[in-house]
Amino acid sequence: MNMDLQRFHATFFEESHEGLDAMEAALLAIDAGNRDAELVNSVFRAAHSIKGGAATFGFEGMAGLTHLLETLLDDIRGGRREATRAALDAILGSVDVLRALLAEAEHGRPADAQDVQAARARLEAVLGAEPGAAAAAAADEPANAGPEGWRIGFAPAPSLFMSGNDPLRILRELAHLGPLEVAARLDRLPDFAQLDPLEACLAWDLGLLARVPRAAVDEVFSWVEDECELDIQPVTAALPPAADGSPAPAGAKVHSISESGESSVRVSVDKIDALINLVGELVITQAMLKQASSSVDPALAERLFTGLEQLERNTRDLQEAVIGVRMLPVDAVFRRFPRLVRDLSARLGKQVLLRTIGEGTELDKGLIEKVADPLVHLVRNAIDHGLEDPATRSAGGKPETGTITLAASHQGGHIVIEVSDDGRGLNRERILAKALERGLPVPENPTDAQVWDLVFQPGFSTNDEVTDLSGRGVGMDVVRRNIQGLGGEVELHSRQGSGTRVVIRLPLTLAILDGMSVTAGGEVLILPLTHVLEALQPGQADVRTVAGSGRVLQVRGEYLPLVSLAEVYGYGAGGDAEPLVVVVEGDGQKIALEVDELVGQQQVVVKSIEHNYRRVHGVSGATILGDGRVALIVDVGGLVRAQRMPQAA
Repeated sequence: MNMDLQRFHATFFEESHEGLDAMEAALLAIDAGNRDAELVNSVFRAAHSIKGGAATFGFEGMAGLTHLLETLLDDIRGGRREATRAALDAILGSVDVLRALLAEAEHGRPADAQDVQAARARLEAVLGAEPGAAAAAAADEPANAGPEGWRIGFAPAPSLFMSGNDPLRILRELAHLGPLEVAARLDRLPDFAQLDPLEACLAWDLGLLARVPRAAVDEVFSWVEDECELDIQPVTAALPPAADGSPAPAGAKVHSISESGESSVRVSVDKIDALINLVGELVITQAMLKQASSSVDPALAERLFTGLEQLERNTRDLQEAVIGVRMLPVDAVFRRFPRLVRDLSARLGKQVLLRTIGEGTELDKGLIEKVADPLVHLVRNAIDHGLEDPATRSAGGKPETGTITLAASHQGGHIVIEVSDDGRGLNRERILAKALERGLPVPENPTDAQVWDLVFQPGFSTNDEVTDLSGRGVGMDVVRRNIQGLGGEVELHSRQGSGTRVVIRLPLTLAILDGMSVTAGGEVLILPLTHVLEALQPGQADVRTVAGSGRVLQVRGEYLPLVSLAEVYGYGAGGDAEPLVVVVEGDGQKIALEVDELVGQQQVVVKSIEHNYRRVHGVSGATILGDGRVALIVDVGGLVRAQRMPQAA
């Protein structure tokens, strides 16, 4: 057994133990008279997960027993069978036997074969009995019973797997919105002799039993909307029968399996988020105390200032420890790519080597799944349109095997993930021609960075004939939009004939950041410290005006766009003092921000403006200062992009 397989086994064993414990607790609650439908659903989900893992790893005894168990639970949760005492006894007995089978797989202690056979016999006896009156009672319920939701018909294109997408992952994301009923349609499934394991042959009828906005449902399918047949219909009451007259789908509930390490305690993410919020409030309180003590003579209150310094250190340590609880190694994302690379390269007739670097770099759990889809698209595009075929590479003096590198690292206050290839690179002239054809704004004499930015414009994501350009561009606007939604940035670097590199920068946390406080037009603004390079007092000779580009600042022989924060935010003129400049970097480019005064550095708690108001250009959030005032947090990347790619007139 290799080390990777042992690691996967350890995860399965841990989650199975927890699943069996949860099943037993829920079954005992049901036996005590609690008839909450979610209890039965939770038992079904645990059995379904154990069955899937057992079948994957070849634990046939567990898989066979949980298959019977799942069938019985599906009848109960579907209202086709009562949760009788006999049924509960049989299920609880099966949980005991499953523990023994799990110990056999984990530690090599053989389970009693007679106990296993007896558990199977009890389940089969219950399944063979008359279902009872539960189904009839369910049929008598009012037609309009049930929560509001959505009926969704989802038919993936056969090529969906080859685009790096997984229908089951999409169903798991949909299940995060609320209870999900799933039924598979087999009408497109070919005979076994014609079956291609690399093609998506199943379609799905889905019932989402939750009051969620249409936009939330559309977001789940945003990555595959051009690669599937999708029919989303609102349901104002109980889910109605399907168009063919069949009842509402009652398939397996879909859920995701969370990651965990050895000797761990699994805690609800909601509890961790609540703890992070409390730490954020503690940071605000500490800032208020520091602000209030600024007028006190340090000589008269030495112990007070010593205590405040200790409080600041403890608060920072607590914040880092709490955020660390949510961190997982980025390998949780990286390990899905070897299969993708293998299958796609074989289909395209290319030879590809996948290199991964920094798999142990930790990423916030909330970002793990959200960053997976952008990375899948980038890797897919790199194989399909970045790397040449072996003959072309050989003719160009390259090795026949192309290389794709996934790398992750900590840089300053960011997690940096890079996807690079040694393929043909981007064609600058073709991109400019396509931009002009689509009517996109193009600066005069654009730099390479401005040209690569065109690839992220929505105009490049429309369906076109597949070319080097369209392949590289499809979905790139979605990639940037999703990364920016996580508070991150995307940079693209390319050299024709040498390859392409996409750099994703994500914040360590979206809750608290280190910031530099500045004033502009009499208002306090926060610059994320991870973007700040230096602050300086420019001379008049260092500032120049360039036709068509506005003001620029000369800094050690380099000319940087000079942006007044007071003008950007409409604050008006500042004080009489000579303005200061803070040089920042975002999206791989430097700009100079003109401010009135540097106030200081401090930790700030990030509060979302978009969730509570709307998205504001140039603003990534807000915070509460020590004196109770609200200060905006500058979106450095947004300001850089506004300078680099002017809007159309």
